[in-house]
Amino acid sequence: MKINYIIPFFILFSFIYINSFSQGRIVIEGSVVDEYEMEVPYAAVGIIKKNIGVTSTEDGTFSFFVSNNELDDILEISSIGFETFQIKIKDFIYGDKRIVLKEKVSALEGVVVSAPINNVKLAFKLMKENFINNTHQLDILYRRWDVEENICRYFIEHYLTVLEKGPPSMLRRFSLKESRNSADYRYVKNNAKTHPIENTVWMNPLRNGASIRSMKWKKIDVSSYDNEDIIIYEGISDDETIKLFIGFETNKIYRAERSWKPPVGRSQSGIWIYKKNSIGKLYLSYHQREWIGARRLPQNVKNILLSNGKEVREFVPVEFRHELFVVGLKENKKDFDKFDETLDRKDMSLYKIPYNDFFWKNFSLPPETSYFKKNRDELESIYNVSLETQFKYSN
Repeated sequence: MKINYIIPFFILFSFIYINSFSQGRIVIEGSVVDEYEMEVPYAAVGIIKKNIGVTSTEDGTFSFFVSNNELDDILEISSIGFETFQIKIKDFIYGDKRIVLKEKVSALEGVVVSAPINNVKLAFKLMKENFINNTHQLDILYRRWDVEENICRYFIEHYLTVLEKGPPSMLRRFSLKESRNSADYRYVKNNAKTHPIENTVWMNPLRNGASIRSMKWKKIDVSSYDNEDIIIYEGISDDETIKLFIGFETNKIYRAERSWKPPVGRSQSGIWIYKKNSIGKLYLSYHQREWIGARRLPQNVKNILLSNGKEVREFVPVEFRHELFVVGLKENKKDFDKFDETLDRKDMSLYKIPYNDFFWKNFSLPPETSYFKKNRDELESIYNVSLETQFKYSN
């Protein structure tokens, strides 16, 4: 009886194994936590030698596709402050989907940095050496949430391809491939003058010529990344604060944070996360920024509110939150997509592309975070219409 039981089980297991990989595309998804079960956001997750992978979400989750050719490759997970974790792809598929990273204590604890500005200047000087400095293509999922009176009233996401050379160079070209958006419940439709992917570059302290010499710099902490000790520097001026996570040996800038007083609005902040390619050069992997302020209500909106017996205010509090995931990197020009379209500079909501249901159902979207779910629920609660239905009929 035991033999009869074992043989069918083995055959069934083999069938499931072969069938699951015969589809040509395998989903690699899981989560990254520390030893205390706390999520690890913005970890680099992927197959480094093939430039395949993503960055974990703010909830520590990740998802991307591989093929049968990657089953024997190494899945590598690295994050600032932790030891790098490695496992074979096929072992991960049939193992625990939760990656536990061990904290790594920096050897630089107690080290005094006498002139922080010199180290910052050196890191900027070596950017062309430490980042990919040849033209390369980034495949990007770009999202924006528009929040009014603490309720999400509009959501839009674009899939686009970008040609760039890395900092300190500026963006070379971008091409919009796919788009979808929710219904538009905003009181105030404030359209930007250009696609926010350009602002992502202009606002980056590594690209926009930040006046590092005019800022007061100090060492605020130490950590580690991918077996290298790093020093965290903070620069402060009258209206701006910048944090840089710089490798002690290589002077690579693995992360940049910036908060500043914008010309319009109350505050603005952003983070830029970089990871290594197959030969150790850095490229952008994730970006998030937020603008907080207020907008004046248009008169027609005031009239509608008054006619419905609602309180009318002169200004409405507004927040814009942007999120960018790099989902692909191409360095060989033969593999670049065609950039045969010229895009006018305008707000991302004004680009009109037919909704491609097949694309979005087969695209490797990042796992839904708590922030995504919160805003989705708010959008759906306004008129009890699901976000998927809004995508279908609003595009």
